Amino acid sequence: MTASQKPIRAETGEELGALVAEYDVVLAEFYTKGCTLCRSIEPVLGTVARATDARVVMLNPETDLSLVETYDIRSVPTLILFENGERVGRVAKGFQGAEEILGFIEGNTGDR
Repeated sequence: MTASQKPIRAETGEELGALVAEYDVVLAEFYTKGCTLCRSIEPVLGTVARATDARVVMLNPETDLSLVETYDIRSVPTLILFENGERVGRVAKGFQGAEEILGFIEGNTGDR
């Protein structure tokens, strides 16, 4: 599998589930429209998508409120990492740079 070009925008939990089923490693970012930290992390996620084999997906839980409960979203941005269909990591500490996110992916997946 080759590195992704850019993050995918998904609208629903079903779309996220399909991506998690299709790709070995998926990094999901949960954001909201008015979140300045979310806007500033967006270009970082593009860098991450180009630098790793993980498929990066961005979701606004306001478009599917079930995401809030399913993934326990209490703040944004929240990053959740999936490997082989399972949740293997979570970061909800505000802005993260590309190096931190790449380290998070490498530290929580089999590609170490």
